Amino acid sequence: MSMLDTFLNYRVFVDTLPLILSGLSTTLLLGITCIVIGFVAGIVLAILRLYAPQPLKFITVAYIDVFRSIPVLVLLFIVYYALPFAGIRLTSFTAAASAISMISAAYSAEIIRAGIEAIPRGQFEAARALGLHFYSTMAKVILPQAIKIVVPPLTSNAINVVKDTALASVVAMPDLLKQANQAQALAANPTPLITAAIIYLLILLPLVRLVGVLEKHMARTVR
Repeated sequence: MSMLDTFLNYRVFVDTLPLILSGLSTTLLLGITCIVIGFVAGIVLAILRLYAPQPLKFITVAYIDVFRSIPVLVLLFIVYYALPFAGIRLTSFTAAASAISMISAAYSAEIIRAGIEAIPRGQFEAARALGLHFYSTMAKVILPQAIKIVVPPLTSNAINVVKDTALASVVAMPDLLKQANQAQALAANPTPLITAAIIYLLILLPLVRLVGVLEKHMARTVR
């Protein structure tokens, strides 16, 4: 059997494609869910870290530091395999979404915090002079500008989130990697795994290039 038949077998590809595509839909759903939850929670954490009373600020900083330090796989095992001993049982999707979102939120918080701190103090003073209260200032003046500044690192974080979804296969979630691995076992051929790798590249490679384009655009804007 040639290398092409071994790693890119057309018959195996056609037979296993429906199973792989079912895993792709689960991966995309998980990725989008984690990106949205991580982004929204990151905004809240960033604001708390900068403007909350000292005790709450301390808790927020501790959360961000801890969840930026713990590996996704370790947290995933804790959420899915350890919490049942405390009577908390989650589905594989919920466990994966929770673990990945908690870590994504911590990274998003630091990115957004940097964006908020990059806004000139004059913007805050101008909003105060217009009579805007804190929440209106953040929602209408500061956050739109801050998020625009940090779009490239937020996009990089989104890429990492999508890559981390592959770890969900360890808790038996039928994502792209899990389904490709199952298809590989059924077909006794590595073509499904190569197909999954190509799909990940097709999804993530344009996003990687987008980050580079955004960084160049931001650099020109700053100059």
